[in-house]
Amino acid sequence: LVSVPACCSARYNLALLAFFGFFLLYALRVNLSVALVDMVEPNTSLAKNMTSNVCPEHSSTINLPRNTTGQKYSWDADTQGWILGSFFYGYIITQIPGGYLASKIGGKLLLGFGIFGTSVFTLLTPLAANLGVGYLIAVRALEGLGEGVTFPAMHSMWSSWAPPLERSKLLSISYAGAQLGTVVSLPLSGLICYYMNWVYVFYIFGALGVLWFFFWMWLVSDTPETHRSISHAEREYILSSLKDQLSTQKSVPWRPILESLPLWAIVVAHFSYNWTFYTLLTLLPTYMKEILRFDAQENGFLSALPYFGCWLCIILSGQIADSLREKQNLSTVCVRKCFTLIGMIGPAMFLVAAGFIGCNYALAVAFVTISTTLGGFCTSGYSINHLDIAPSYAGILLGITNSFATIPGMVGPVIAKSLTHNNTVGEWQTVFYIAASINLFGAIFFALFASGEVQDWAVSGYHLHRN
Repeated sequence: LVSVPACCSARYNLALLAFFGFFLLYALRVNLSVALVDMVEPNTSLAKNMTSNVCPEHSSTINLPRNTTGQKYSWDADTQGWILGSFFYGYIITQIPGGYLASKIGGKLLLGFGIFGTSVFTLLTPLAANLGVGYLIAVRALEGLGEGVTFPAMHSMWSSWAPPLERSKLLSISYAGAQLGTVVSLPLSGLICYYMNWVYVFYIFGALGVLWFFFWMWLVSDTPETHRSISHAEREYILSSLKDQLSTQKSVPWRPILESLPLWAIVVAHFSYNWTFYTLLTLLPTYMKEILRFDAQENGFLSALPYFGCWLCIILSGQIADSLREKQNLSTVCVRKCFTLIGMIGPAMFLVAAGFIGCNYALAVAFVTISTTLGGFCTSGYSINHLDIAPSYAGILLGITNSFATIPGMVGPVIAKSLTHNNTVGEWQTVFYIAASINLFGAIFFALFASGEVQDWAVSGYHLHRN
Protein backbone atom coordinates (compact mmCIF):
# COMPACT_ATOMS: atom_id res chain seq x y z
CA LEU A 1 0.00 0.00 0.00
CA VAL A 2 1.40 3.37 -0.95
CA SER A 3 0.70 5.80 1.83
CA VAL A 4 -0.80 9.13 0.72
CA PRO A 5 0.77 12.29 2.19
CA ALA A 6 -1.03 13.75 5.18
CA CYS A 7 -0.78 17.42 4.26
CA CYS A 8 -4.08 18.89 3.02
CA SER A 9 -5.58 15.40 2.69
CA ALA A 10 -9.30 14.83 3.21
CA ARG A 11 -8.74 12.53 6.20
CA TYR A 12 -6.56 15.07 8.03
CA ASN A 13 -9.04 17.85 7.22
CA LEU A 14 -11.68 15.69 8.87
CA ALA A 15 -9.44 15.21 11.91
CA LEU A 16 -8.90 18.97 12.15
CA LEU A 17 -12.60 19.86 11.89
CA ALA A 18 -13.40 17.15 14.44
CA PHE A 19 -10.70 18.62 16.68
CA PHE A 20 -12.49 22.00 16.68
CA GLY A 21 -15.84 20.27 17.17
CA PHE A 22 -14.67 18.45 20.32
CA PHE A 23 -12.89 21.60 21.47
CA LEU A 24 -16.25 23.40 21.43
CA LEU A 25 -18.12 20.45 22.96
CA TYR A 26 -15.92 20.46 26.04
CA ALA A 27 -15.94 24.24 26.22
CA LEU A 28 -19.76 24.03 26.23
CA ARG A 29 -19.60 21.31 28.87
CA VAL A 30 -17.29 22.92 31.44
CA ASN A 31 -18.30 26.57 31.07
CA LEU A 32 -21.22 26.15 33.49
CA SER A 33 -19.00 25.05 36.39
CA VAL A 34 -17.09 28.34 36.08
CA ALA A 35 -20.12 30.55 35.46
CA LEU A 36 -22.07 28.94 38.32
CA VAL A 37 -19.76 30.63 40.85
CA ASP A 38 -20.97 33.99 39.52
CA MET A 39 -24.61 32.98 39.13
CA VAL A 40 -25.12 32.15 42.80
CA GLU A 41 -25.58 34.72 45.56
CA PRO A 42 -22.38 34.72 47.64
CA ASN A 43 -24.03 33.83 50.95
CA THR A 44 -25.87 30.75 49.65
CA SER A 45 -22.80 29.00 48.31
CA LEU A 46 -20.77 29.23 51.52
CA ALA A 47 -19.92 25.67 52.41
CA LYS A 48 -21.24 24.50 55.75
CA ASN A 49 -18.29 22.20 56.25
CA MET A 50 -15.23 23.41 58.07
CA THR A 51 -12.11 24.24 56.15
CA SER A 52 -9.32 21.99 57.38
CA ASN A 53 -6.68 23.80 59.41
CA VAL A 54 -3.83 21.49 58.56
CA CYS A 55 -2.29 23.88 56.06
CA PRO A 56 -1.61 27.60 56.41
CA GLU A 57 -3.70 30.08 54.43
CA HIS A 58 -2.10 30.83 51.04
CA SER A 59 -4.12 33.32 49.17
CA SER A 60 -3.44 36.96 49.66
CA THR A 61 -5.99 38.15 47.15
CA ILE A 62 -6.33 41.73 46.13
CA ASN A 63 -9.99 42.23 45.37
CA LEU A 64 -10.16 43.97 42.03
CA PRO A 65 -13.42 45.63 41.08
CA ARG A 66 -15.31 43.22 38.89
CA ASN A 67 -18.44 43.29 36.84
CA THR A 68 -21.46 42.46 38.98
CA THR A 69 -24.27 43.19 36.55
CA GLY A 70 -25.17 39.50 36.09
CA GLN A 71 -28.37 38.20 37.67
CA LYS A 72 -27.82 36.29 40.95
CA TYR A 73 -29.79 33.26 42.15
CA SER A 74 -30.16 31.77 45.63
CA TRP A 75 -29.43 28.10 44.96
CA ASP A 76 -28.07 25.99 47.81
CA ALA A 77 -25.24 23.46 47.46
CA ASP A 78 -27.59 20.54 46.73
CA THR A 79 -29.36 22.44 43.97
CA GLN A 80 -25.99 23.34 42.45
CA GLY A 81 -25.05 19.66 42.56
CA TRP A 82 -28.21 18.79 40.61
CA ILE A 83 -27.53 21.52 38.07
CA LEU A 84 -23.99 20.26 37.46
CA GLY A 85 -24.99 16.59 37.44
CA SER A 86 -28.05 16.91 35.17
CA PHE A 87 -25.77 16.93 32.12
CA PHE A 88 -24.72 13.29 32.67
CA TYR A 89 -28.31 12.09 32.93
CA GLY A 90 -28.93 13.23 29.37
CA TYR A 91 -25.47 12.12 28.25
CA ILE A 92 -25.82 8.49 29.29
CA ILE A 93 -29.17 7.99 27.48
CA THR A 94 -27.98 8.67 23.92
CA GLN A 95 -24.69 6.72 23.92
CA ILE A 96 -25.89 3.36 22.53
CA PRO A 97 -28.69 4.85 20.34
CA GLY A 98 -26.05 7.28 19.03
CA GLY A 99 -23.75 4.44 17.97
CA TYR A 100 -26.63 2.54 16.40
CA LEU A 101 -27.97 5.58 14.53
CA ALA A 102 -24.50 6.49 13.26
CA SER A 103 -24.18 3.05 11.68
CA LYS A 104 -27.55 3.63 9.97
CA ILE A 105 -27.61 7.31 8.89
CA GLY A 106 -23.87 8.09 9.09
CA GLY A 107 -21.85 10.02 11.61
CA LYS A 108 -21.74 13.36 9.79
CA LEU A 109 -25.35 14.44 10.42
CA LEU A 110 -25.41 12.95 13.89
CA LEU A 111 -22.21 14.63 15.07
CA GLY A 112 -23.13 17.89 13.31
CA PHE A 113 -26.57 18.13 14.85
CA GLY A 114 -25.32 16.86 18.22
CA ILE A 115 -22.98 19.85 18.51
CA PHE A 116 -25.49 22.22 16.89
CA GLY A 117 -28.18 21.18 19.39
CA THR A 118 -25.79 21.55 22.33
CA SER A 119 -24.85 25.05 21.10
CA VAL A 120 -28.47 26.14 20.76
CA PHE A 121 -29.31 24.94 24.29
CA THR A 122 -26.20 26.75 25.55
CA LEU A 123 -27.52 29.97 24.00
CA LEU A 124 -30.80 29.37 25.87
CA THR A 125 -29.09 28.80 29.25
CA PRO A 126 -29.40 32.38 30.61
CA LEU A 127 -33.10 32.42 29.67
CA ALA A 128 -33.66 29.04 31.36
CA ALA A 129 -31.89 30.21 34.53
CA ASN A 130 -34.25 33.20 34.66
CA LEU A 131 -37.31 31.00 34.25
CA GLY A 132 -36.27 28.81 37.17
CA VAL A 133 -33.98 26.05 38.29
CA GLY A 134 -36.13 23.30 36.78
CA TYR A 135 -35.76 24.83 33.33
CA LEU A 136 -32.00 25.10 33.75
CA ILE A 137 -31.69 21.44 34.77
CA ALA A 138 -33.83 20.45 31.76
CA VAL A 139 -31.67 22.49 29.36
CA ARG A 140 -28.48 20.92 30.77
CA ALA A 141 -29.94 17.42 30.43
CA LEU A 142 -30.88 18.22 26.81
CA GLU A 143 -27.30 19.39 26.20
CA GLY A 144 -26.20 16.02 27.56
CA LEU A 145 -28.53 14.26 25.10
CA GLY A 146 -26.92 16.23 22.26
CA GLU A 147 -23.35 15.53 23.37
CA GLY A 148 -24.08 11.86 24.01
CA VAL A 149 -24.18 11.00 20.31
CA THR A 150 -20.94 12.77 19.41
CA PHE A 151 -18.23 10.27 20.39
CA PRO A 152 -20.05 7.22 18.96
CA ALA A 153 -20.76 9.20 15.75
CA MET A 154 -17.09 10.17 15.42
CA HIS A 155 -15.91 6.59 16.04
CA SER A 156 -18.37 5.46 13.40
CA MET A 157 -16.97 7.96 10.88
CA TRP A 158 -13.39 6.93 11.57
CA SER A 159 -14.30 3.31 10.85
CA SER A 160 -14.65 4.30 7.18
CA TRP A 161 -12.00 7.05 7.13
CA ALA A 162 -8.98 5.90 9.16
CA PRO A 163 -6.46 3.49 7.56
CA PRO A 164 -5.52 0.96 10.30
CA LEU A 165 -1.91 2.15 10.58
CA GLU A 166 -2.97 5.80 10.94
CA ARG A 167 -5.71 5.18 13.48
CA SER A 168 -3.86 6.36 16.57
CA LYS A 169 -2.69 9.55 14.83
CA LEU A 170 -6.05 10.54 13.34
CA LEU A 171 -8.14 9.71 16.39
CA SER A 172 -5.75 11.33 18.83
CA ILE A 173 -5.83 14.57 16.81
CA SER A 174 -9.63 14.67 16.72
CA TYR A 175 -10.25 13.73 20.38
CA ALA A 176 -7.44 15.92 21.74
CA GLY A 177 -9.73 18.86 20.97
CA ALA A 178 -11.70 17.86 24.07
CA GLN A 179 -8.70 18.38 26.37
CA LEU A 180 -7.73 21.65 24.75
CA GLY A 181 -11.34 22.82 25.04
CA THR A 182 -11.11 22.25 28.80
CA VAL A 183 -7.74 24.06 28.95
CA VAL A 184 -8.94 27.14 27.09
CA SER A 185 -12.49 27.45 28.37
CA LEU A 186 -11.73 27.17 32.12
CA PRO A 187 -9.60 30.34 32.33
CA LEU A 188 -11.43 32.06 29.47
CA SER A 189 -14.86 31.57 31.07
CA GLY A 190 -13.40 33.02 34.26
CA LEU A 191 -12.16 36.10 32.38
CA ILE A 192 -15.49 36.57 30.60
CA CYS A 193 -17.35 36.40 33.93
CA TYR A 194 -14.85 38.76 35.47
CA TYR A 195 -14.79 41.51 32.85
CA MET A 196 -18.19 41.17 31.18
CA ASN A 197 -21.07 39.22 32.65
CA TRP A 198 -21.66 35.48 33.07
CA VAL A 199 -24.35 35.39 30.34
CA TYR A 200 -21.65 36.01 27.71
CA VAL A 201 -19.95 32.73 28.62
CA PHE A 202 -22.98 30.97 27.15
CA TYR A 203 -23.55 33.38 24.26
CA ILE A 204 -19.94 33.36 22.99
CA PHE A 205 -19.35 29.59 23.11
CA GLY A 206 -22.86 28.85 21.83
CA ALA A 207 -22.41 31.14 18.83
CA LEU A 208 -19.03 29.56 17.99
CA GLY A 209 -20.69 26.12 18.03
CA VAL A 210 -23.34 27.24 15.53
CA LEU A 211 -20.61 28.69 13.30
CA TRP A 212 -18.64 25.41 13.42
CA PHE A 213 -21.78 23.52 12.36
CA PHE A 214 -21.94 25.32 9.00
CA PHE A 215 -18.29 24.52 8.20
CA TRP A 216 -18.83 20.89 9.21
CA MET A 217 -21.91 20.41 7.00
CA TRP A 218 -20.17 22.08 4.07
CA LEU A 219 -16.74 20.42 4.18
CA VAL A 220 -17.22 16.92 5.55
CA SER A 221 -18.72 13.72 4.16
CA ASP A 222 -19.52 10.35 5.76
CA THR A 223 -17.26 8.17 3.62
CA PRO A 224 -14.31 8.64 1.26
CA GLU A 225 -16.58 7.52 -1.63
CA THR A 226 -18.98 10.42 -1.16
CA HIS A 227 -16.38 13.14 -0.56
CA ARG A 228 -16.45 15.96 -3.12
CA SER A 229 -12.80 16.98 -3.31
CA ILE A 230 -10.81 13.92 -2.17
CA SER A 231 -7.97 12.89 -4.50
CA HIS A 232 -8.34 9.60 -6.35
CA ALA A 233 -5.11 8.29 -4.80
CA GLU A 234 -6.27 9.00 -1.27
CA ARG A 235 -9.67 7.42 -1.82
CA GLU A 236 -8.06 4.24 -3.15
CA TYR A 237 -5.52 4.20 -0.32
CA ILE A 238 -8.20 4.42 2.40
CA LEU A 239 -10.61 1.94 0.77
CA SER A 240 -7.95 -0.68 0.03
CA SER A 241 -6.51 -0.45 3.57
CA LEU A 242 -9.97 -1.19 5.04
CA LYS A 243 -11.21 -3.79 2.59
CA ASP A 244 -10.80 -6.84 4.88
CA GLN A 245 -12.02 -5.07 7.97
CA LEU A 246 -15.58 -3.95 7.33
CA SER A 247 -18.74 -5.98 7.48
CA THR A 248 -21.47 -5.76 4.85
CA GLN A 249 -24.24 -7.32 6.90
CA LYS A 250 -27.02 -4.90 7.76
CA SER A 251 -28.15 -6.30 11.10
CA VAL A 252 -26.11 -5.68 14.26
CA PRO A 253 -24.82 -8.91 15.88
CA TRP A 254 -25.91 -7.86 19.39
CA ARG A 255 -25.41 -11.19 21.10
CA PRO A 256 -21.80 -11.84 20.00
CA ILE A 257 -21.03 -8.20 20.79
CA LEU A 258 -22.28 -8.53 24.37
CA GLU A 259 -20.51 -11.89 24.80
CA SER A 260 -17.20 -10.52 23.56
CA LEU A 261 -14.50 -10.57 26.24
CA PRO A 262 -12.25 -8.04 24.40
CA LEU A 263 -15.18 -5.60 24.50
CA TRP A 264 -15.63 -6.07 28.25
CA ALA A 265 -11.90 -5.44 28.66
CA ILE A 266 -12.48 -2.01 27.10
CA VAL A 267 -15.58 -1.43 29.27
CA VAL A 268 -13.64 -2.11 32.49
CA ALA A 269 -10.70 0.05 31.41
CA HIS A 270 -12.95 2.91 30.28
CA PHE A 271 -14.97 2.84 33.52
CA SER A 272 -11.84 2.80 35.68
CA TYR A 273 -10.08 5.58 33.82
CA ASN A 274 -13.14 7.84 33.96
CA TRP A 275 -13.53 7.25 37.70
CA THR A 276 -10.21 8.97 38.32
CA PHE A 277 -10.75 11.54 35.59
CA TYR A 278 -14.18 12.71 36.83
CA THR A 279 -13.18 12.61 40.48
CA LEU A 280 -10.33 14.96 39.67
CA LEU A 281 -12.32 17.16 37.30
CA THR A 282 -15.06 17.84 39.82
CA LEU A 283 -13.22 17.73 43.15
CA LEU A 284 -9.75 19.09 42.54
CA PRO A 285 -10.77 22.72 43.17
CA THR A 286 -12.41 21.60 46.45
CA TYR A 287 -9.30 19.73 47.57
CA MET A 288 -7.05 22.68 46.83
CA LYS A 289 -9.38 25.09 48.55
CA GLU A 290 -10.32 23.06 51.65
CA ILE A 291 -7.10 21.17 52.35
CA LEU A 292 -4.29 23.13 50.73
CA ARG A 293 -6.15 26.40 51.44
CA PHE A 294 -5.46 27.70 47.95
CA ASP A 295 -8.23 29.01 45.78
CA ALA A 296 -7.96 27.32 42.39
CA GLN A 297 -10.75 29.55 41.11
CA GLU A 298 -8.40 32.52 41.39
CA ASN A 299 -5.89 30.65 39.36
CA GLY A 300 -7.67 29.36 36.30
CA PHE A 301 -4.28 28.72 34.75
CA LEU A 302 -3.32 26.17 37.40
CA SER A 303 -6.61 24.29 37.18
CA ALA A 304 -6.14 24.11 33.40
CA LEU A 305 -2.52 22.92 33.55
CA PRO A 306 -3.26 19.18 34.05
CA TYR A 307 -5.51 19.16 30.95
CA PHE A 308 -2.88 20.95 28.90
CA GLY A 309 -0.42 18.19 29.83
CA CYS A 310 -2.99 15.58 28.88
CA TRP A 311 -3.59 17.28 25.53
CA LEU A 312 0.12 17.24 24.66
CA CYS A 313 0.41 13.63 25.73
CA ILE A 314 -2.57 12.53 23.60
CA ILE A 315 -1.13 14.12 20.44
CA LEU A 316 2.40 12.76 21.01
CA SER A 317 1.38 9.27 22.09
CA GLY A 318 -0.83 8.95 18.99
CA GLN A 319 2.21 9.57 16.78
CA ILE A 320 4.38 7.19 18.83
CA ALA A 321 1.77 4.40 18.85
CA ASP A 322 1.43 4.33 15.06
CA SER A 323 5.16 4.47 14.44
CA LEU A 324 5.70 1.55 16.85
CA ARG A 325 3.18 -0.48 14.87
CA GLU A 326 4.52 0.56 11.49
CA LYS A 327 8.30 0.88 11.93
CA GLN A 328 9.00 -1.48 14.85
CA ASN A 329 6.41 -4.03 13.76
CA LEU A 330 4.91 -4.26 17.24
CA SER A 331 1.53 -5.96 17.25
CA THR A 332 -1.53 -3.76 17.67
CA VAL A 333 -2.58 -5.52 20.87
CA CYS A 334 0.89 -5.07 22.39
CA VAL A 335 0.80 -1.30 21.74
CA ARG A 336 -2.77 -0.96 23.09
CA LYS A 337 -1.93 -2.89 26.28
CA CYS A 338 1.34 -1.05 26.97
CA PHE A 339 -0.22 2.37 26.42
CA THR A 340 -3.19 1.49 28.63
CA LEU A 341 -0.91 0.25 31.43
CA ILE A 342 1.18 3.45 31.34
CA GLY A 343 -1.97 5.58 31.09
CA MET A 344 -3.65 3.98 34.11
CA ILE A 345 -0.94 2.83 36.53
CA GLY A 346 1.04 6.08 36.19
CA PRO A 347 -1.90 8.30 37.18
CA ALA A 348 -2.81 5.94 40.06
CA MET A 349 0.67 6.21 41.59
CA PHE A 350 0.88 10.00 41.35
CA LEU A 351 -2.65 10.42 42.66
CA VAL A 352 -1.86 8.46 45.82
CA ALA A 353 1.39 10.41 46.16
CA ALA A 354 -0.59 13.67 45.98
CA GLY A 355 -2.37 12.66 49.18
CA PHE A 356 0.91 12.32 51.09
CA ILE A 357 2.84 15.48 50.43
CA GLY A 358 1.36 17.56 53.20
CA CYS A 359 1.01 21.24 52.42
CA ASN A 360 3.50 21.47 49.60
CA TYR A 361 1.25 23.20 47.12
CA ALA A 362 3.69 23.24 44.20
CA LEU A 363 4.28 19.50 44.54
CA ALA A 364 0.53 18.83 44.72
CA VAL A 365 -0.05 20.68 41.46
CA ALA A 366 2.94 18.90 39.89
CA PHE A 367 1.72 15.43 40.94
CA VAL A 368 -1.84 16.03 39.79
CA THR A 369 -0.54 17.43 36.48
CA ILE A 370 1.71 14.39 35.91
CA SER A 371 -1.17 12.09 36.85
CA THR A 372 -3.58 13.65 34.35
CA THR A 373 -0.88 13.96 31.67
CA LEU A 374 0.04 10.28 31.77
CA GLY A 375 -3.66 9.49 31.38
CA GLY A 376 -3.31 10.81 27.82
CA PHE A 377 -1.61 7.53 26.85
CA CYS A 378 -5.00 5.81 27.17
CA THR A 379 -6.31 7.49 24.02
CA SER A 380 -3.95 5.31 21.97
CA GLY A 381 -4.63 2.44 24.35
CA TYR A 382 -8.14 1.22 25.15
CA SER A 383 -9.87 4.27 23.59
CA ILE A 384 -9.09 3.33 20.00
CA ASN A 385 -9.34 -0.40 20.60
CA HIS A 386 -13.02 -0.43 19.51
CA LEU A 387 -11.80 0.22 15.96
CA ASP A 388 -9.25 -2.60 16.16
CA ILE A 389 -11.71 -5.29 17.16
CA ALA A 390 -14.79 -4.28 15.14
CA PRO A 391 -14.41 -1.30 12.77
CA SER A 392 -17.92 -1.73 11.34
CA TYR A 393 -19.53 -1.48 14.77
CA ALA A 394 -17.05 0.90 16.41
CA GLY A 395 -19.75 3.52 17.05
CA ILE A 396 -22.01 1.00 18.78
CA LEU A 397 -19.14 -0.43 20.84
CA LEU A 398 -18.13 3.06 21.97
CA GLY A 399 -21.76 3.74 22.88
CA ILE A 400 -21.73 0.64 25.09
CA THR A 401 -18.41 1.39 26.81
CA ASN A 402 -19.16 5.09 27.19
CA SER A 403 -22.51 4.32 28.86
CA PHE A 404 -20.67 2.40 31.57
CA ALA A 405 -17.96 5.05 31.66
CA THR A 406 -20.49 7.82 32.33
CA ILE A 407 -21.56 6.18 35.60
CA PRO A 408 -18.40 7.38 37.44
CA GLY A 409 -19.33 10.93 36.45
CA MET A 410 -22.64 10.46 38.25
CA VAL A 411 -21.57 8.47 41.34
CA GLY A 412 -17.83 9.17 41.78
CA PRO A 413 -18.13 12.76 43.02
CA VAL A 414 -21.14 11.86 45.21
CA ILE A 415 -19.19 9.07 46.91
CA ALA A 416 -16.12 11.28 47.30
CA LYS A 417 -18.22 14.07 48.82
CA SER A 418 -19.77 11.66 51.32
CA LEU A 419 -16.32 10.37 52.33
CA THR A 420 -14.91 13.83 53.04
CA HIS A 421 -17.41 15.25 55.53
CA ASN A 422 -14.77 16.55 57.93
CA ASN A 423 -12.26 17.45 55.23
CA THR A 424 -9.34 15.74 56.94
CA VAL A 425 -6.26 14.74 55.00
CA GLY A 426 -6.98 11.12 55.93
CA GLU A 427 -10.42 11.25 54.34
CA TRP A 428 -8.97 12.65 51.12
CA GLN A 429 -6.29 9.94 51.10
CA THR A 430 -9.14 7.41 51.12
CA VAL A 431 -10.71 9.09 48.07
CA PHE A 432 -7.36 8.95 46.24
CA TYR A 433 -6.80 5.32 47.31
CA ILE A 434 -10.19 4.24 45.95
CA ALA A 435 -9.58 5.98 42.61
CA ALA A 436 -6.07 4.49 42.36
CA SER A 437 -7.20 0.92 43.10
CA ILE A 438 -10.04 1.15 40.56
CA ASN A 439 -7.47 2.34 38.00
CA LEU A 440 -5.08 -0.48 38.84
CA PHE A 441 -7.82 -3.09 38.51
CA GLY A 442 -8.92 -1.68 35.14
CA ALA A 443 -5.37 -1.71 33.78
CA ILE A 444 -4.74 -5.32 34.80
CA PHE A 445 -8.10 -6.52 33.46
CA PHE A 446 -7.42 -4.85 30.10
CA ALA A 447 -3.89 -6.28 29.92
CA LEU A 448 -5.27 -9.79 30.46
CA PHE A 449 -8.28 -9.82 28.13
CA ALA A 450 -7.83 -7.19 25.40
CA SER A 451 -7.41 -8.10 21.72
CA GLY A 452 -5.97 -6.26 18.72
CA GLU A 453 -7.55 -8.41 16.01
CA VAL A 454 -10.78 -7.83 14.12
CA GLN A 455 -13.23 -10.19 15.84
CA ASP A 456 -14.94 -12.96 13.84
CA TRP A 457 -18.43 -11.59 14.49
CA ALA A 458 -17.40 -8.16 13.13
CA VAL A 459 -16.75 -9.25 9.53
CA SER A 460 -19.26 -10.80 7.24
CA GLY A 461 -18.74 -14.49 6.76
CA TYR A 462 -15.28 -14.71 5.24
CA HIS A 463 -12.22 -15.89 7.13
CA LEU A 464 -9.54 -13.32 7.85
CA HIS A 465 -5.84 -13.75 7.47
CA ARG A 466 -4.37 -12.67 10.79
CA ASN A 467 -2.01 -9.76 10.36
